This record gives sequence, C-alpha cells and structure tokens, in this order.
Amino acid sequence: MSVSTPAAAPADSPPGGSARPPARPPGFLRRNAFQLAVLVPTLTLLAIFVYGFITYTFRVSLSRWQGIAPNLRVADPPWRAYTDMLGTVRFQADMRNIVVFTVLFLVMAVLLGLLLAVLVHNALGGRAFFRTIFLFPYALSFIVTGVVWRWIFTPSAGANLILESLGVENPPGWITDPTVAGDVSGALNAILPGADFIQIQLGIPLALIPIAIAAAWQLSGFAMAVFLAALGTIPEELREAAELDGASVWQYHWHVVLPWLRPMIVVVLVILGHTSLRVFDLVVAMSGQGPGFATDVPGIFVFDQTFRALRYNTGAAASIVMLVLVAAVVLPYLYRSYVKESR
Repeated sequence: MSVSTPAAAPADSPPGGSARPPARPPGFLRRNAFQLAVLVPTLTLLAIFVYGFITYTFRVSLSRWQGIAPNLRVADPPWRAYTDMLGTVRFQADMRNIVVFTVLFLVMAVLLGLLLAVLVHNALGGRAFFRTIFLFPYALSFIVTGVVWRWIFTPSAGANLILESLGVENPPGWITDPTVAGDVSGALNAILPGADFIQIQLGIPLALIPIAIAAAWQLSGFAMAVFLAALGTIPEELREAAELDGASVWQYHWHVVLPWLRPMIVVVLVILGHTSLRVFDLVVAMSGQGPGFATDVPGIFVFDQTFRALRYNTGAAASIVMLVLVAAVVLPYLYRSYVKESR
C-alpha cells in the first residue's frame, strides 16, 4: 500500500499555499520616469511659447484687430486680412523680393563657400589661419555687416569712388537703383487669365543684388566650415585611385568631391534658405524699404504693420505667410531625413 505525500508548496508561495501571481514588467512610465521628468519642462515651454504663440498669431490673423485695443472678433470673411494683404502692391513686391534675394544669396553663398573650402583643404600650409579669416565674418551681426556694406554700396562713396577713379562716368546706383531687370509680368498676363491680379514687375530688383552680396559675404564662411568638415572625411584612397586612372584635378573634384559633398550641400541650402526667408536686420541697416519697395521684405512689412500702423491682423497674417515659406523649405528635408532613417 503506497502512501501519497502532498506536493511541497513553491518556495515563493505565501503562507496558506496560494501561488503568487507572476511579476509584471515595469510599464512605460516607470521605465522612462527620469527621461520624462527631464523632458516635461522643455515640452511645456515649447508647447506654450512656440506652438501656442503660433496658434494665437493665426487666430489674430483671422480677427478684426486694428488699433491698440484688442479685437479678436472673427472678420467677415475670416481670411479677409490675407486677401487684402495679398492685393497690396507692397506685399506683392515683398514676396518677389524675398524669392529673388533667397535665390541670389544661396547661389553666391554656396558657390563661394565651396570654393573657399576646396582652397583651404588643399592648402599646403596655414589652414587654421585661412579657416579663421574666412569664418570671422560669420561672427558679426547683420547690423554691423549692413552698416559696413551700406557705405560700400552708397552711390556717393565706397565702390563708386574706385569706379570713378578708373574712369567710369556713370557708376551704378546700387542700393538706390529702383530698376527691375528681366520683367516678365507682361508675358505672364498674356498666358494666365488671372495674372492681372499682380500689380508689380516680376523681375530682379537691382537694388537687391548688393544686399545679397553682403549676406553671402557673411554666411559663406559658415558654408565653408560645413564643406571643410565633409572634405575631411573623403578617403585618401579615392584621390590616389583617381590619379592612377589619369583624372585631372578638375575631373577629380567634379566626379568625386562634388558627389561626396552633395548631402552637405543640401543641408547648407536648407539652413541658409530658412535664414534668408527671415532676413530683416541686414536689409534695415543697408536700405530699408528701398526705392519703390525694391528692397522691402516680409520681415519689415510685419514690423511696420504691427508696431507702426497697428494693424495687428495684417501683421499676424504676414507672419503666418513667412512661417509657411520657412516650412516649405524645412519640412521636406526633415521628412526626407526621417523616411531615410526609418528605412
């Protein structure tokens, strides 16, 4: 006759024999408590002072607020401030100017920065000295740059004194020249039926060229520094292989260096592009609105409408338009980078 013995209770069983439930893994909040505690203040400030103010600015742009006393009643129609603003000659000139300035500035800054980076990278000696010299303008403020270059491009001083000494009888007017070169508004009106809405000349204001030169002079050092960092990552074996294949210096830089720098060129275009769309102090220091709004930009328009004319709804509407322009430059790059990393 066999005697059965009761099974021994598990070691971790509480008195009484009931089994303890298995321990659950710590939840998300417990695992990331410290990280969340660090991020919550930053996210709160970001939500209030960035996205909260953007939302409030958009709300003001839909209101009737003109004057010191706040008036947040919705306009009829709500987008009235936008339509009235887009129909003015000044804001149309501002949109033309900011596009022209951005294109001229990016072309000059990127090309000059790329040239300086290649020259400094291939220099036999004094790389640190030349790198510091070319990067020094980036440390200046736009106000300082604007004051200096305003003197250079004033018709009665600066560059024109040199041109007159060389025998040039009619030197350029520079920042005082109201001429718009390459006007295509007439052809556009003939092609598009609704183009008569545009009341300005669609071309290149000559007074913007000196401002683009000043901006490129200051920020080409930043582009040079970025390109220098990328040039330092090129393996020396690529240069040796190109030399063995009989490639010239031009072919090596065109077929090897330039493709290697293409991602950094995109980065520089995005960073400098969003900077140029927000330009304000440089234009104020050099020329202001300029003759016939030839150098006026949306940043100056926002300041005048908000703090001088006290048309807060119009100033807010122009701010939202500037935000959309910046987002059109930055968001595609961020989306592309995010998709590339996720893959």
